[in-house]
Amino acid sequence: MLEWLVALCIVILVVLLWPGSKYFGTESPPDALLQGLGISQQAAKDKTGGRVSDQEGGDGAQAAFADERARTVALICKPSALANYLLKHCRTFSNYSPCVGWTWRASAFLQSVYEACWPYDRPVQFVRDNLQLSDDGLVALDWAVPSYQKRRRTSSHSTSPVLLIIPNSFGKITRNVLKLCETALSHGYLPAVFNRRSHNSTPLTTLKLQQFGDPADLREAVRYIRYRQPAGRLYAVSESSGSGLLLSYLGECGSSSYVTAAVCLSPVFRCQSWFENGLCWPLQWALVLYQKICLSRYRTVLGETIQTDTLFSSCSLRGLEEALFCQTGHVGSAPAAATGASSSSNTSGAWEAYWERNEPLRDVDEVAIPVLSVCARDDPIRGDTQSTVPLELFETNPHFFLLLTDRGGHCGFSTQSEGSAAGALGAAGSAAATNSGMESHGTNWSHRALLEFFRATTDFFAAEERAKQLAARRRGLGGGVGGRVFRHRSVSTCKRVPVCSHNIHAIYNWQRSYTR
Repeated sequence: MLEWLVALCIVILVVLLWPGSKYFGTESPPDALLQGLGISQQAAKDKTGGRVSDQEGGDGAQAAFADERARTVALICKPSALANYLLKHCRTFSNYSPCVGWTWRASAFLQSVYEACWPYDRPVQFVRDNLQLSDDGLVALDWAVPSYQKRRRTSSHSTSPVLLIIPNSFGKITRNVLKLCETALSHGYLPAVFNRRSHNSTPLTTLKLQQFGDPADLREAVRYIRYRQPAGRLYAVSESSGSGLLLSYLGECGSSSYVTAAVCLSPVFRCQSWFENGLCWPLQWALVLYQKICLSRYRTVLGETIQTDTLFSSCSLRGLEEALFCQTGHVGSAPAAATGASSSSNTSGAWEAYWERNEPLRDVDEVAIPVLSVCARDDPIRGDTQSTVPLELFETNPHFFLLLTDRGGHCGFSTQSEGSAAGALGAAGSAAATNSGMESHGTNWSHRALLEFFRATTDFFAAEERAKQLAARRRGLGGGVGGRVFRHRSVSTCKRVPVCSHNIHAIYNWQRSYTR
């Protein structure tokens, strides 16, 4: 046991000191250590207010906001009526003040680990629905309910909006997801967490696991939600690598997705390169270990279709994904039957074909609803912003919006008000405690932003629909008046023909000849 504690201390020291070691020699050690941990001693001062500036290409626009204590929050999108509406009505976009100074919340790495691993003991419980799919597989929907609520099931006649939450692709229900469920409940939503096959104690009834970007199971789950809550609007939120599944679903379904608006929190866009490049070794080691633990209970049954020895001996995320979905040979076949070169070429070809079917942005042009992505430049999981975030997508596609912050980590986005509320929650009369209910409980800034985005997009579409109905009503009234005037003129200008016996006899003869 002592050896494990020593090893854990060494790992922690390496994680904390190694990122800042590359700065030694150019800066003083304290500054280098702060920069390596993602902590800044002071925030840069920018001018307040908002601005919209065209990019060099002329197709994109960027709305930048600055706070006195924060560096920059930028809304990157293509100019449109909806973009202008969001700039005007989403106040949370510009009210982001990240933690700075000597505090662990200012570290991108530490706040990311905290939101992913630290337990959350707020009063939120779940009621599970196991859904049997068309191929006899099982997925689960966990409906969040308050612990004090006696009625565990909601009525099918409820008009409350449904918030479909897609966790990360590893199935870990993080602190961030639980906080989002609590915040959504307090705002009148019905949160439902989607669990893939074998995730979070969902029974694995088939030998098929869900591929990274295969939306077939999610499509059936959405149909069930529409059947259960037909009167409520449907919104979707994805976390981390779970955004790959959400973007794949929206791209394949297009205008038939039944989703009003969607938000991706700290998404991973270029997933193939993300798997190939890998993460820093402590994070990758932890994710690989967690995935192996989850799959170990199905080792015997999975051995019928995949090579479990290769699976559990993998040391990288790519190795696990290849062992699960990209094995071209049959189980039990001798690996020496083919040369090493041909084997590697077959594996490489299967890997490329796998991502042709599962890349989240493969059908991005078919997305027909507003999608907001909330990202931070210092995200330690996603990587460098310039190479991992497709900025050209947001600058050219009117359905995609990018809320980009300088600080926030991976699904962290800790703010100074959140830290003060967590540190002095019981202080009476404080400004943070009297501001609002969710502010006093330290609601995550990204959660407030996504709820404002949902409200703003819904109001915008409702206003557009009212305007269309009013215009159609006016056109209908105008057309009706014109028609009555035309009929009145046709009647008034018609000549009165005197009726006599000769005319009647001519008409009678014409009718007889026409009938013959």
